[in-house]
Amino acid sequence: MHLPFWLTTALLFPILFFQGKKARRTTPRLPEAGGSPSGQYGEGAPEKRILVIGESTAAGVGVETHNQGLASQLARQIHERTGQAIAWHTYGVNGIRLGALVRQLENADLPEADVVLLSMGVNDTTGFTPRFRFRQQLIELRRMLAPRYPGPLLLISVPPMHLFTALPAPLRHIMGWRSRQLDRIYLQLARNSSSDFRYLNYPTVTDPALLARDGYHPGPNGYSFIAEALSDAIS
Repeated sequence: MHLPFWLTTALLFPILFFQGKKARRTTPRLPEAGGSPSGQYGEGAPEKRILVIGESTAAGVGVETHNQGLASQLARQIHERTGQAIAWHTYGVNGIRLGALVRQLENADLPEADVVLLSMGVNDTTGFTPRFRFRQQLIELRRMLAPRYPGPLLLISVPPMHLFTALPAPLRHIMGWRSRQLDRIYLQLARNSSSDFRYLNYPTVTDPALLARDGYHPGPNGYSFIAEALSDAIS
């Protein structure tokens, strides 16, 4: 147990509860992206296939179509840098936590892929998923995916929620504290089991021009910004 965190959260609970309810009530709830969740840049058989799984960022919340989302933007930027044909597919559920995602993926019809990225952590942060359970679920997910995807699972770092200006203080700072705790689990797994996990840093998106109208999720330019930061490591 991380005693300082839980003591602080308990002391601030009335304020956090009020701010959380107000944020849910006043923040626009954007839909998941429409259109096909897969595509390709370049002609012929793809030389690399990218799969993004996770929560709202994988679901394309903040953009109208998946072509504007993270997986597509990653594939486009790698194609433009390398000239290779790059296929992409995304599987995301808005509002989902890691445990529920693992259960859904057990029966999901996922495509072949050479690179698999996980974009998770925000809902497990706001839902206060215990750290030991979050770690267990990551290991379970990796074991489930390993027969089809033998390469390391790329963990996109948990977004730094203390920088989410759409959230008021102190709620923003408590959520940021918690998100950093979960992100450290990513770092530990990547450091201790590099054949199973690899850590990718999530670039901070604070420029309003990069955000969707809810001030929370990336917009089209925001996904492009994130993809540019991640594409070096993937390509």
